[in-house]
Amino acid sequence: MRHWLKPWAPLSRELEELEKDIRRTFEEFFGRKMRFPKAVEEYVPLVDVYEEGDNLIVEAEIPGVKKEDLAVTVTENSVTIKGEVKKEKEVKEKDYYLCERAYGSFSRSIDLPTEIDPNKVKATYKDGVLKVTLPKKQPEKKAETEVKIE
Repeated sequence: MRHWLKPWAPLSRELEELEKDIRRTFEEFFGRKMRFPKAVEEYVPLVDVYEEGDNLIVEAEIPGVKKEDLAVTVTENSVTIKGEVKKEKEVKEKDYYLCERAYGSFSRSIDLPTEIDPNKVKATYKDGVLKVTLPKKQPEKKAETEVKIE
């Protein structure tokens, strides 16, 4: 069974309370209900990071995004996924009954638990899932030299 987790948003509760306080202040000042558009949370792709043999695997759910609108960059200890979720067509705000999907640019960086070889990374994108295969850096073999004892 897979558990769905909401991305960590440490300030979301505080921001919701602040929004309520601002609404209440405006309503008290103007003596009527004020309408503010509800802010849509920023899109953050959900990821799994796991080990598979000599590789680390990062899988990210990014449905509805074209491969051309994605970019993956790596360092020896992190991977960054950038992209853009685009609206297919423009719908006027007044015509919506419900609008929960987020649109726009996103960026997600993941710190890796071990160093990887950035030159051997491979990425595939299929059915809305980006899979990045990151070969773990192999420890350098130390040269062994026999020392003559005098």
